[in-house]
Amino acid sequence: MDIAQLADRLTAETAKIIYGKETQIRLIVMALLSQGHVLLEDLPGVGKTTLIKTLAAVSGCQSKRIQFVPDLLPADILGMNIYDRNRGEFRRLPGPVFTNLLLADEINRAVPRTQSALLEAMEERQVTIDGETLPLPTPFVVMATQNPVESESTFRLPAAQMDRFLIRLSIGYPAPEEERRMLFSLGDSIPLDGLETVTSPEELVAAQDSLSQIRVSPEVADYLVALVGATRSHPMVRMGASPRASRALFRAARAWAAMAGRPFVTPDDIQALIHPVLAHRLLLTNEARLSGVTADGVLDQIAAQLPVPPAAGDEFHGA
Repeated sequence: MDIAQLADRLTAETAKIIYGKETQIRLIVMALLSQGHVLLEDLPGVGKTTLIKTLAAVSGCQSKRIQFVPDLLPADILGMNIYDRNRGEFRRLPGPVFTNLLLADEINRAVPRTQSALLEAMEERQVTIDGETLPLPTPFVVMATQNPVESESTFRLPAAQMDRFLIRLSIGYPAPEEERRMLFSLGDSIPLDGLETVTSPEELVAAQDSLSQIRVSPEVADYLVALVGATRSHPMVRMGASPRASRALFRAARAWAAMAGRPFVTPDDIQALIHPVLAHRLLLTNEARLSGVTADGVLDQIAAQLPVPPAAGDEFHGA
């Protein structure tokens, strides 16, 4: 399967609605290919929800949307068993989590109890309702939007949930020329019905499975481990990246290499992904926050200090 062509088709079709954000689109396509969840954190109105709806439309996947609010209950996400008086038995009502792309809109407006309902789904692709474990459809990806934590009526997501997101991105404001183009093309409505479906859930699953063929040399794997390990001993970091983060970066790098048309991962692939994959997993010390140090700054410092191994070519026959 040509993953590079598939990624290009998904990116190009999504870019018909989301102008000037090709980098963010490609990162989300990468997450979709590597079975990773996406957290879009930005101010209201910049197109977070529209981007996710557009990608759902062009990917051919079933999608459902949950508007997270403070009184949302776990059953509103997972579903429940209700008693059917006519049949004299309990009947299961599946929740919106049973889909391919779950749009969790303004996810940090729900209380922590409701947030916990997504933990099993995001990690194990299954949910438990009244003691019964049920598998979720494949592929299954949570694409969540989040308002800045300083906004009113928001709750900070727990570290365990943040660690389950493969990447965190910010869309940002469009450039003036892109915003002007948006006014004339999308000013009245968002023409999602006019988008072409360029793939299918089955093709996406096949693409995800094929990433295991992308080679990673021992030197590049050691480089990845050193980068993640350095976050755990950095003096400005209270909690570094977990082994789950190492696995996430490994999967993401394979997808990124495949999207570039290469059968092997290079150190450049790792460096391109350390910020979206690792930054949201780091908890900084109070001293760091008071000093204006950011997680991205810490990662830049770590990457600058570590020696970079040479890129392996096609002659390499590694893991």
